[in-house]
Amino acid sequence: MMKATITEIFSSIQGEGLYVGTKQVFVRFGGCQAACCWCDTPAQYQKVKKYTIEDVFKKIFVLRSGCHSVSLTGGEPLLQSDFIKELLPYIKKMRLKTYLETNGILYQELQKIIKNIDIVSMDFKLPSSTKSKAYWKEHKEFLKIARTKKVFVKAVISKDTQVKDVRKAISIIDAIDQRIPFILQPNYKENVLALKKCLEYHQMCQKTLTNVRIIPQVHKILKIR
Repeated sequence: MMKATITEIFSSIQGEGLYVGTKQVFVRFGGCQAACCWCDTPAQYQKVKKYTIEDVFKKIFVLRSGCHSVSLTGGEPLLQSDFIKELLPYIKKMRLKTYLETNGILYQELQKIIKNIDIVSMDFKLPSSTKSKAYWKEHKEFLKIARTKKVFVKAVISKDTQVKDVRKAISIIDAIDQRIPFILQPNYKENVLALKKCLEYHQMCQKTLTNVRIIPQVHKILKIR
């Protein structure tokens, strides 16, 4: 029987990106292959449990009232794409939209499940922000697949984010579709300094892309999950 490593399943409001304030059921998968310096989830990996498809379905069914969608989040959910592929038809039967929150790297895994995904919230991991490696090739291939559904891209902006990384992100989005929304998300640990950078880059992004926004992590501000 197929099982997934999951840290928690709960209902709350979406705190990031274009769907801020939308009530969702969150299925938080454990594990991630990226190593972002600001990551707030490693401690959660110590609380993981093994869930079957039926276990997850039952949890979602109980929590679904008033919810717009089910957020498959993490960690990185696509590390467990085979499980998600089996889970998605069950979510569809509940008439809930499927919302994938992802680091935008595992494009081959995305291809396996994109048919039953409604919305993709895709990160661009800017190396000057994450203090980790660049994933430009992976992001480009991922976005080509994700754009067949509703997709937006978000990038965490820190005080150290370099203009060359933002320009590279702009060029990738522009080459695929300049109308894809691009969210500049100030690093919540840096507050004013990160917001100042966002304001600088927002003006630059608007010269090429048609939908650029600055949206903080609202759930951090409200101190909710």
